[in-house]
Parts: sequence; C-alpha cells; structure tokens
Amino acid sequence: MKKNMGNTDKIIRLILAAVFAYLYFSGTVTGTLGLVLVVLGAVFVLTSLVGFCPLYTLLGINTCAAKK
Repeated sequence: MKKNMGNTDKIIRLILAAVFAYLYFSGTVTGTLGLVLVVLGAVFVLTSLVGFCPLYTLLGINTCAAKK
C-alpha cells in the first residue's frame, strides 16, 4: 500500500472522528445515524493511522506532498 494521504488530511479525519465520537457518546446523536457516525469515525482513525485511503485510490486522489 502506497501512502496517499497528507498530514492535513490525516488531522482533519482525526478531528472529525473525535467530533463523531463526542456526538454519539454524549447522546446528541443516537440510533442508526449515531452508529453510522461511530463506524465512519473508526474508519477515519484507521485510515489516518495507516496513511492510506482505498477510496482515494479508486478516485485517483493523492493528498501526499510530492517528494523531492
């Protein structure tokens, strides 16, 4: 797996995952939507830690900085 996520993208995903977790565990968002947000947040955390997003590969997106 070649990394295709830059640092800014990783930080944004981690922040969104934290917001999703807060919304769910505080009871602001419940039910099916809450579970979907928790799963999406988990995917965001996982892809941020690995630095690879499979969807980016399908769409041809690469947010990594170009190496010199």
